[in-house]
Amino acid sequence: MGKQPVRMKAVVYALSPFQQKVMPGLWKDLPTKIHHKISENWISATLLLAPLVGVYSYVQSYQEKEKLEHRY
Repeated sequence: MGKQPVRMKAVVYALSPFQQKVMPGLWKDLPTKIHHKISENWISATLLLAPLVGVYSYVQSYQEKEKLEHRY
């Protein structure tokens, strides 16, 4: 028995240019997803934002002091 060629059908996926709903689930329940991410990672978010807010407030107060110093 010799080998016989087998015809295979190829499946081609394409998007219609008139209806492109590639990621409809991305925007579905967006506030719930954001709340879930924040509630799971609140420690990391705090450790990231606390130094940034601290540096920003320090720079603002330092600039204000310098402005008042050169006023008179």
